[in-house]
Amino acid sequence: MPFVANFPLFCIVLTLAGSVATSMLNGKNAFRLNTAIISLCLVMNLSLLVYLVANPQEITYMMGHFPAPWGNETRFGPLEALVATVFCFVMLVSLISGKTDIFEDVKSDRVNIFYVMINLLMSSLLALVYTNDLFTAYVFVEINTLSACSVVMAKENGKTISATIRYLIMSLLGSGLFLMSIILLYDLTGHLLMVNIHESLVQLMASGDYMFPLTIIVGLLSVGMAMKSALFPFHTWLSHAHGSATTASSSILSGLVLKGYIILLIKVYYRVIGIEIVSQMKVLNILFVFGVMGMIIGSIDAIGETHIKRMIAYSSVAQMGYIYVGISLGTTAGFVAAVFHIIVHAFTKPMLFSAAGGFASASGHKYHFDQLKGAAYRNPIAGVAFVIGSLSMIGIPFFAGFGAKYYLSTAAMTNPGKMWFVLLALAISTVLNAVYYIKALATVYSREGVEDTARRKISKSYTIGMSLFIVANVALGLFYQRIFDILSLGMKFF
Repeated sequence: MPFVANFPLFCIVLTLAGSVATSMLNGKNAFRLNTAIISLCLVMNLSLLVYLVANPQEITYMMGHFPAPWGNETRFGPLEALVATVFCFVMLVSLISGKTDIFEDVKSDRVNIFYVMINLLMSSLLALVYTNDLFTAYVFVEINTLSACSVVMAKENGKTISATIRYLIMSLLGSGLFLMSIILLYDLTGHLLMVNIHESLVQLMASGDYMFPLTIIVGLLSVGMAMKSALFPFHTWLSHAHGSATTASSSILSGLVLKGYIILLIKVYYRVIGIEIVSQMKVLNILFVFGVMGMIIGSIDAIGETHIKRMIAYSSVAQMGYIYVGISLGTTAGFVAAVFHIIVHAFTKPMLFSAAGGFASASGHKYHFDQLKGAAYRNPIAGVAFVIGSLSMIGIPFFAGFGAKYYLSTAAMTNPGKMWFVLLALAISTVLNAVYYIKALATVYSREGVEDTARRKISKSYTIGMSLFIVANVALGLFYQRIFDILSLGMKFF
């Protein structure tokens, strides 16, 4: 077994240990340690990705060399390594660009606790990507939930507390449904390792028994993950949580936390239940309807929003719809398109939230559009980032969002029964996306009635973070075919 096979476990343990270490440091040192840990995780995951692309294979790593049920496993190929690399990069850059807001919005004696939660969040995201054990996945789902709620509430005021309570209630309901599905699966199969569960389910399906309870199981875990990832109509908590949190928290929640749950759902569909079994169930049709409605209703809500961060949050509801539509096609092409959209959204949406934070900082910490006129002149790098992110989300050619919509429409052709619904929803949603993003761009670049357009002093960390986001998004837009090829390769070993 190659040495790089140890890297997933190293990253998970390192971030867990980092959460303990940062609790004993002051805010500035906690930031430095947190940056170093996530940078090291990024290097390790990137090294693993390079190795697996050069030597395509699936690696199963038995922790402690103890077999199930006493031991635990990670299992990964090129797809998991790519997703983990993206997660580490986005987490790192979001924290760098949002550093100033973190130290302004979070009480000085609690900044280190914020970074404790970030480390726990990072460890849980990596565990969801790499684990091959369903109960371990549930444990890290709960760690993810509590740490995500904590980073929302870090900016202590009435709005964040209210938003956190809404988020916590919805998220715990989703976790409960997911746990019930695991209990039923264990009762049916006697296993918790994903591959072992799948082998038992194949035998059960061959006998024709237990189809009804299996449908209930898939329904429970699907609704549970849909609630946690803000699929319509379970999205009502999203705009409040993302709109009221500090900028870095909004970026991380939208770009990473929502995606971690969807990656887990795809793993369960593909690796635990089996794509052949899932595609026979009506559950995918329900997710398809919710996804299509989310694409359109999320965009309509964004058009009517006057608060820039809440507008971006409603845009995320629409993007979750895109991803779930890809999943609900029930084909390998649909799953690949969904994961590619996850990567595009993970790069783009945190950049948009960071740009919105930059506009607000240059406008007296105001977030309503009527107070953001001319903000792009006061913070030019935020303006450039917002233009690139908006064009990507609309789906303009040569930007990554275009590739995501192209691959989704191509995947729709593998399911003739849903093809025209997908293409029509894509067309409508794209037009709606253009309406609210162009309106936002017109506002931040407007000089009408604005006397003060002088540049504000921008922190070095914000400039570095936004520059990295811009470069990454431009590169993704130019080379998205290569990323898609890696995902297609990864699905062969998923």
